[in-house]
Amino acid sequence: MSSDFLTFVAIGFAAQIIDGALGMAFGVLTTTSLLMVGIAPSTASAMTHVTECFTTAASGLSHLYQRNVDWRLVARLAPAGMIGGAVGAYLLSNIDGKAIEPFVSVYLIGVGLFILYKAFRPKWPRDVHDWIVPYVGGAGGLLDAMGGGGWGPIVTSSLLGRGHDPRKVIGSTNLTEFAVTTVISITFIIALGWSELSSALGLILGGILAAPVGAIIVKHLPVKPLMIMVSLIIIGTAAVRFV
Repeated sequence: MSSDFLTFVAIGFAAQIIDGALGMAFGVLTTTSLLMVGIAPSTASAMTHVTECFTTAASGLSHLYQRNVDWRLVARLAPAGMIGGAVGAYLLSNIDGKAIEPFVSVYLIGVGLFILYKAFRPKWPRDVHDWIVPYVGGAGGLLDAMGGGGWGPIVTSSLLGRGHDPRKVIGSTNLTEFAVTTVISITFIIALGWSELSSALGLILGGILAAPVGAIIVKHLPVKPLMIMVSLIIIGTAAVRFV
C-alpha cells in the first residue's frame, strides 16, 4: 500500500470526522489538504467532489440510523440545492470561480461570529417551514460548486444561526448533500470530462470509515459546545481561504 494512498485515507478520514460531527467543511478541508500535499488545484477539486458522492451517502445513512434527520427539512433543501449545484458547476466550467471566494469568506466569517454569539444567548426556535430554507439550499449548492466547497458552511451555519435544532440541521444537511454533490459531480463530468478517478479511492475509504463516528459524536455532544465548534470551524476555514 503506497504512502500516497495512506495519505489520502488520512485526509478523507479527518475531514469526514469534522464534517459528520459539525455538518460542514469536508470540501474545504479536503481540497486545502490536497493542495498542501502537492495535488494540482483542478485535480484536487475533482477528487473532492467525486469523493463526496460516497462520503455524503455514508454520512447521511449514519445520521439516519442515529435519527438526526428531519425529512421535511430535507424535502425543502434538496431540490433548490441540486438546481443551484448544477448551475454552479456549469458556470464554473466557463468562468473563474476563484473570483467569488473573498465574498463567500466574508459572509462565512460573519455567520460564524453570529453563531458564536448565539451559543451564549437564548435561541429563537424555528420550525422546518422557515421561509429561508429553499433559498439557503439554492445558494449553498451554487457556491459549493463554484467555490470548491461551501454547502455545509453556508447551509448548516445559516440554519443554525436562525435557531433550528443543531442535531436535525447537521443530520439533514449531511443527507441532502449526497443529492447535491452527486448532481455537481455529474455536471462537472459532462462539461469537463473526468480523470484521476483512481486517486480518489483513498479519500473515499477514509471518509466512509469516519462517517459513523461523526454521526455518533453529533448525537451525544451537548448543544452549546457543538455550536461553539461549528462557529470556530467556519471562522477558521473561511479566514484561511480569504487570506
